[in-house]
Amino acid sequence: MTPRHERSLIRNTLAGCRVSAEELVRHHHPSLYAYMLRLTGRPETAEDVTQEAMVRALTHLERYDERFRFSTWLFTIAKRLYVNANQRLTPSFDSDRVELEASSIIGHQTVAAIGIERKAHIENALKVALDALSGEQREVVLLFYQLEWPVDSIAHYLDLPNGTIKSHLHRARAKMRSALESRYDLAAHILEALA
Repeated sequence: MTPRHERSLIRNTLAGCRVSAEELVRHHHPSLYAYMLRLTGRPETAEDVTQEAMVRALTHLERYDERFRFSTWLFTIAKRLYVNANQRLTPSFDSDRVELEASSIIGHQTVAAIGIERKAHIENALKVALDALSGEQREVVLLFYQLEWPVDSIAHYLDLPNGTIKSHLHRARAKMRSALESRYDLAAHILEALA
């Protein structure tokens, strides 16, 4: 969705157009849900926070500042809802969640083509690599790699300097690499699938 089209949808939604509101929700719901799923590790919590964030964003749409990306504003609402509800739980890496991560990191066709056994090894490797990260590092990695946010946007969203975001990314990559290298069998499978 282009920024111009998104601004048009926002203006139409503010004017009461239900179709525009539905299109905004359809466009942003999948990425917000995927982000919250990775952040919380729980599909039910992710869906609840995603729905509440969408409702709040639409209810208070007049507060949105068009100088910034709508997705940044929406993700900020969702994260605040999550933090305020004290729902910070240790992620549980169920098969649906890990499959979503594998698909988002190495591509849907690749995951389908590599076979069930190898797919299980890759999922396990991703679990090991993500488990090695702190909560803040995991969040930065997900925003940067899964949602493809630039460092500036992540810094603005997390209210941190750009250099701190870059440091988190650097340290997270090193931790993930180390976690995978310590489990050669997992690293071999994921590297083979990516080749």
